Amino acid sequence: MTPTAQGALELRLRQQVILSEFGVEALRATALMPLLQRATELCAEGMGAQFCKALEYQPSHDMLLVCAGVGWEPDSVGKAVVGADLDSPAGYALKTGQPVISNHLENETRFRTPALMADHGIRRAVNVLITNRDGHYGVLEVDDTREGVFGEADIAFMQGFANLLGSAIERLRSEAQLKVALERQDLLTREMSHRVKNSLAVVAGLLALQVRGTENADVKNALSDARARVEAVAQVHDQLWRQPDITRIDLAGFLGALCEKLSESAGTHALRCRAAAVTMPADLAIPLGLFVNELVTNAIKYAYPDGQGEIRIEACPREDGGLTVAVADDGVGLPEGFDPLKSRTSLGMRVINNLARQLDGTLVLVPGRGARFELRMAPRA
Repeated sequence: MTPTAQGALELRLRQQVILSEFGVEALRATALMPLLQRATELCAEGMGAQFCKALEYQPSHDMLLVCAGVGWEPDSVGKAVVGADLDSPAGYALKTGQPVISNHLENETRFRTPALMADHGIRRAVNVLITNRDGHYGVLEVDDTREGVFGEADIAFMQGFANLLGSAIERLRSEAQLKVALERQDLLTREMSHRVKNSLAVVAGLLALQVRGTENADVKNALSDARARVEAVAQVHDQLWRQPDITRIDLAGFLGALCEKLSESAGTHALRCRAAAVTMPADLAIPLGLFVNELVTNAIKYAYPDGQGEIRIEACPREDGGLTVAVADDGVGLPEGFDPLKSRTSLGMRVINNLARQLDGTLVLVPGRGARFELRMAPRA
């Protein structure tokens, strides 16, 4: 093999290595402009050229903007433009989709030499199209002031870069559009929760008016219970739209806010909340909020018939990955012979048992002073 042939082979092998390395960078890229700049640097290196630039098509002005480049004056990148018409080498590549080689720009009759290239003394250039399914992005161009010849192998090398850039641009744009869509969906979901909370507050207010408008004690109690349940659901939605991640809810903050709300109707009873700093799926928030609301409301009504007392709300993770939520008091306890797990006469206990099933938990009445209800929720994947 002659020295010239050996050098050409080494150059092509080096180009393949550069192209392969850039392919990895293109797959990992998270921003377009740094990727374009890196492409111009590596492309110039692989071609052994002094200059390289990435040109972005500006359809509103039918121009090509130098958006990245190497070898050019510092104020060229981001400002300089070349024509996108058929009389420009880059414009011809853009409009026809065909690569363009100009090895003797000073004698070129097919195209005019753009001012940017003339100002830098460019004597030869090669242009390839950057495109993808979204359309033509622009042109990748290598330039040099020295004599020499760009050939078909150089076009193949540059087209590899252009193809990788086209795919990366398409991916980055798709990801950007998806991010915008997700952010909009997140905003809409938060707005929905906020509006549901406000609507439920209106319903709770109407129930309060009905409570004041009736003299029947049973009706008053039923309406007050319904109001408390509506307010519990409203409190859940108030928490949901405030969460950083609307798919999960901070248990400690959620139960703490719920207890503050329940304290407003607790009279002289003291509500104490102690919850671990864990998160849980947002779809469990409403049944859990109602579960705690029912047990706390029952304790407020029945635990301390002769005076004030403490009601405790607790939540802590277990070693098996599950979660235990408890409501406890030190009051008179449950009536003798009353089984809360089998009660059919108490609406509140039926609601509590149904909610426990919804939460995939086991309801346990722990023996001891007063009453202690524990919901032992199964581990979740």
